[in-house]
Amino acid sequence: MASTYSFDVVSDFDRQELVNAIDQTTREIKGRYDLKDTKTTMELGEESIKVNADSDFTLETINTILREKAAKRNLSQKIFEFGEPESAGGNRVNQEVKLKKGISQDIAKKLSKLIRDEFKKVQASIQGDVIRVSSKNKDDLQVVMQRLKEEDLSVALQFTNYR
Repeated sequence: MASTYSFDVVSDFDRQELVNAIDQTTREIKGRYDLKDTKTTMELGEESIKVNADSDFTLETINTILREKAAKRNLSQKIFEFGEPESAGGNRVNQEVKLKKGISQDIAKKLSKLIRDEFKKVQASIQGDVIRVSSKNKDDLQVVMQRLKEEDLSVALQFTNYR
C-alpha cells in the first residue's frame, strides 16, 4: 500500500459562530445598564464588523464583550483586526473590525519552508491561500500539525481534509 496521506492548513472561521457571537454581544449591550442608552450599533459585513458607539470607553467595553463571546464559541482572537476609532460627529465613535481569513503568501512561504526544513519525509505545497501537506506516514503528519500549532503567527490555523 503506497498511498499518501495529506491535510490542508487553512485560516478560516465559522461564520455562523461569529454571527451568534455578535448577536450575543448586541443582546448584552441592550441588557446592561451602563450600555443600554448608548445607542450602540454593530453591523456584520462580508469582511468586517462596523461598530458605532458614544465614546471610546464604550467602544473598548464592546470590544471586550465581543472577544469574550467569540472565545466562548471557539473563535480565535486572531481573526479580529481592530482598526483605529474614528470620530463620527455628535460625540460618537466608529470603529471597523476587519475579519482575517486566508493565509497570506508570506506566511504560506514561511510555513512551507519550515515544513521542508524540519521534516524531510513531508511535502508542502501552496495552493492559493491553502497549504497542502502530504506524506506516506500518518504519524509524520501528526508531528507536523503539532509543530505548526507551536508557531506564533498572526493568523489562526486550522487543519482540514485529513485523509
